[in-house]
Amino acid sequence: MSFMGNLAGNKALTAHGKGDYRTALKLYDEAYAKGMDKPRLLKSYCVLLIRTSQFDRALEIIKRLEQMPLDAKGRTDLHINYAIILWKKGYLDRAMEILEDEFKHTKNGTLYSIIGYLKIEQGDAEEAIRFNKEAVEYDEEDAIFLDNLGQTYYRLLGDKETAKTYFDKAIAIKPKSIDTNYFLALYDIENGNYESAKDRLDLARLGVTSPLNYATPELIDAKREEIRGM
Repeated sequence: MSFMGNLAGNKALTAHGKGDYRTALKLYDEAYAKGMDKPRLLKSYCVLLIRTSQFDRALEIIKRLEQMPLDAKGRTDLHINYAIILWKKGYLDRAMEILEDEFKHTKNGTLYSIIGYLKIEQGDAEEAIRFNKEAVEYDEEDAIFLDNLGQTYYRLLGDKETAKTYFDKAIAIKPKSIDTNYFLALYDIENGNYESAKDRLDLARLGVTSPLNYATPELIDAKREEIRGM
């Protein structure tokens, strides 16, 4: 066990918990170079690497974690992170196989939200509707589940009217949601409510995106530029 590496890792974890991702990542990198080897710290480092799209480095951490004694939740989290990396590297179907295998044994909010989103990415509208409705039945007050169902109707079926009912419910629960604000801004633009759209896009842009966000900073910026001056 590396005392100095784990000491630096704890400092990184503190910054991570405060949402200071830039500082946290720098400290994690330094801690890892010094031999950081506590599973809890490596897991948090891996999550931040995935958030910042450093997938090859994250995969390296996962391979280390695989050799360590982890409890059932730790193993599930490891598989989820691995699946996300596979998806982002172009292996969506394999990622879904891993996640759906986990889902057979463990039904929780994390799996409902990730599988629900990736069902949309797969493009099978009927299956995405089925699963995301099941997620909302599991917890009708989860903003991510509601947003996933809204995106399913909007992106796969083009049913904007039904989609908006779910986006409205989601934003009432999570007002700063990046994706929900982005999609509601699209409605505002269609209706000529440009000031409202700008406010929503500005709010979405302030958020810290993850690989599971549809609305990337680039997509938000493009839409802001489109309505500039309106």
